[in-house]
Amino acid sequence: MTDLLLAVQEISENQAVVDAARNTYALFGAGLALGLAIIGAGIGLGRIGGQAAEAIARQPEAAGEIRGAALLIAVLLEGATIIALVFALLFNFLG
Repeated sequence: MTDLLLAVQEISENQAVVDAARNTYALFGAGLALGLAIIGAGIGLGRIGGQAAEAIARQPEAAGEIRGAALLIAVLLEGATIIALVFALLFNFLG
C-alpha cells in the first residue's frame, strides 16, 4: 500500500515540474514574440521616417501627400505592433 502512495506522490510531483516548465516556456515565448514585434516596429518606423524625410527633401511641393502616406503606413505598423502585444499577453496568461 505504501508503494502505491509513493508512486502517486511521485506522479503528482512530476506533474508539478511539467506545469512549471510549461509556464516558463510560455513566458519565454511571450517575451520573445513581444521583443521581436517591438524591434520590427522600431526598424519599420525608422525607415518610414527616413524615407519620408528624403522624399520631402526631393519634392518639397508634395510634402503634404508624402506626410499623409507616411503617417498612414506608420499607423498601420503601430496597429500590427499592438496586436502582437495583445497576442503575446494572451498567450502568456492562457499558456
